[in-house]
Amino acid sequence: MALFAAAMLIIPAIDACGKVLSTQISPFEVGLFRNLIQTGILFVALPLMGRAIFTPEVRAYLGRIALCGMFLSVCGGFMFWGLQTLPLANAIAIFFAEPLILTIFSVLFLGEKVGRHRTIAVLVGLLGALVVIRPNFAAFGWAALMPLASATLFAGAMTILRSLSGRVDAMRIQAMAGVFGSLTLSVLLIVGGIYSVGILEFTTPTAELWVLVLAVGLGATLVQLMMTVALRMAEASMLASFQYLEIVSATAIGYLVFGEFPDPLTWLGTAIILGAGLYVVHRERRRAVELRLAARRYGVGAPQPPELTTEPMP
Repeated sequence: MALFAAAMLIIPAIDACGKVLSTQISPFEVGLFRNLIQTGILFVALPLMGRAIFTPEVRAYLGRIALCGMFLSVCGGFMFWGLQTLPLANAIAIFFAEPLILTIFSVLFLGEKVGRHRTIAVLVGLLGALVVIRPNFAAFGWAALMPLASATLFAGAMTILRSLSGRVDAMRIQAMAGVFGSLTLSVLLIVGGIYSVGILEFTTPTAELWVLVLAVGLGATLVQLMMTVALRMAEASMLASFQYLEIVSATAIGYLVFGEFPDPLTWLGTAIILGAGLYVVHRERRRAVELRLAARRYGVGAPQPPELTTEPMP
């Protein structure tokens, strides 16, 4: 729990580096460098651990893994795009709609059953997201929708990962998803350069910016390692609520580094989103316990909760 909580507190520091970078180079270029560093480390680390990457299981689900990598890479680009102008805490507050969108996607694409309580919690949480987005849209324009687009893509990637849970090793998925994500961002930047699309044009970073690029890539890899180890020691349903510690770190960093502080309406919307998200986590945890008790009583193998196989939150 402490390891996972520490990872959540570190993520906004990575986002802060990305925020600075995105004002100097394309946000999708920031995402590309992060992907390349993280994927490169995995491709070195896995063989050193005696683990092959391109296994028969990976080949069997390569299409899904490729789509997951595309979603994750573009998701990061949208988040960094929003951070160009949005305050750090505000952007992360809007992104927190992701678990609620994931619940919707799990029903639509995975056939999961969601009861009345979780349905109401999702609707309330999305209302909270609108409370946060509305004043930010008025102040910053379309940038306020970028974290929501990022959250939707991230939820799509997590839906794919849930469908692969127990079938393909998490680190192998991350490695191969990183390859397809890097290819996706490379193509976007090449096309952006050809057609002079400002937000997609590649700019060679200066020496000072390379330090931030490395901080983003290495920081993302460290956080991913911390989360992976934590999730091997405790269930995802137990750790999920710690994701909301991000808002604490984001608010502190935003205030100390950028002089930003959320207004009262943003705090209200954030409280609604967090409350709804925590309630969804509570209901999922309760459902997992009920499944185990039923399995113990009737001697049937209990379905395992889906593994939280995630990139660090953009």
